[in-house]
Amino acid sequence: MLRKIATTLAAVGLLAGLTACGSSEASNDKDAPLKVAVNPVPHGDILKYVKDNLAAKAGLKLEIVTFDDYVQPNNVLKDKQVTANYFQHVPFMQEFEKSSGTKLAFVAPVHLEPLGVYSKKVKALTEVKQGGTVALSNDPANQGRGLKLLADNGLITLKEGASTAATPSDVATNPKGLKFKPLKPAQLPRVLDEVDLSVINGNYAISADLKPAKDALALEKAEGNPYANGLVTLPENKDDQRVATLVKLLQGPEVKKFIQDKYEGSVLPAA
Repeated sequence: MLRKIATTLAAVGLLAGLTACGSSEASNDKDAPLKVAVNPVPHGDILKYVKDNLAAKAGLKLEIVTFDDYVQPNNVLKDKQVTANYFQHVPFMQEFEKSSGTKLAFVAPVHLEPLGVYSKKVKALTEVKQGGTVALSNDPANQGRGLKLLADNGLITLKEGASTAATPSDVATNPKGLKFKPLKPAQLPRVLDEVDLSVINGNYAISADLKPAKDALALEKAEGNPYANGLVTLPENKDDQRVATLVKLLQGPEVKKFIQDKYEGSVLPAA
């Protein structure tokens, strides 16, 4: 809660600062700081590593703006209060474009946070009781992703042609009669005591001191996975030299090693 309050105050401070300057737009001056909106973990940690260790040598000034949810990073980008964000994968971005009417540009993938199935009540998926409750993300892209993970592990099957935005209505067979409970992604770790299974995004799992590579009963595979998180901007800023420099750093060997060393398989480099 304290971190959420601090994040909100930081966001308010950012907006106030922009208003005081008489403009709500992030500067695209090549010498100005590149403002990037992130979720705290792992995106904020990775970007802070870049800022502290690599950016100055590359001639890049970075300003990191942190949000705890999946809504504000795209809203502040849409409103041009930042020049880029780093928190989402392509299916999530496409859902935002569809719902908001805003066109974004996915510049480059950086890392994958494998989605995992967690439980405090069972030690294996085969032990889930009949009629058990499964908590899922309530955002369309990650809900469909969670259902696919359950299907890949034999708990359900999905109707033929179900998309990445599948919902519980797309479940074809459900042998255990599982009940699905859609929640905000940040809530998914908090309900582990109340549900039989919770399908949790990697960043929120790590923030809750879960180790996806060790604690998940089922975990997404990296091969062929379309859910790599990456750097996103507005189409008119796709060729901004500062964005290109940041992509080069984020996909470089130093960041790859940082991700591997820090997260030990719970976050995987995408490039």
